[in-house]
Amino acid sequence: MKIYVIYDSENGHTEALARSVMEGVSGVEGAEAEIAHVNDADIYKLEDMDAIIWGCPGHFGTISAGLKTWIDRLGYLWAQGKLVGKVGGVFCTTATVHGGLESTMINLITPMLHNGMIIVGLPGNIPENALYGSYYGVGVTCPVELSEDDPKNLPSENDLILGRALGRRVAEVTRQLVASAAR
Repeated sequence: MKIYVIYDSENGHTEALARSVMEGVSGVEGAEAEIAHVNDADIYKLEDMDAIIWGCPGHFGTISAGLKTWIDRLGYLWAQGKLVGKVGGVFCTTATVHGGLESTMINLITPMLHNGMIIVGLPGNIPENALYGSYYGVGVTCPVELSEDDPKNLPSENDLILGRALGRRVAEVTRQLVASAAR
């Protein structure tokens, strides 16, 4: 089964989370994972994928311009129904505690639903998410640096654990769907 992780990242925060999602995918037997920054991500590969996980920094509570521009290029796949039945998952980072994590994830999920994809989030019974409650996918806060002398404030280890949990869950659900389709 093939899983594509696509991300937009400007300062490394979302890239670090994307790489943890990739680690989670890669830890599942039979998963072939590929990761790409949105500037390098090939929309023509989507048709051959079993699952697609995309993420970005939240900009004012919605999708970053870089990822939104890329998503807007998926019209021909939508018109032909090429993504129907594929598994989808989302992740994002924001700079402030109330910076729009949930609204960004819902905005990331919406184009997946328009394309007929099956959305996988993180249920509360997953130990890594039991107290955090990031049900739509993974959304984490990386406080903004006010000057270039400030530390980078990359995602914490707990944030990266959530990323790995999302990658693992998407891969496990995808494996089950691919196996049932093969019967």
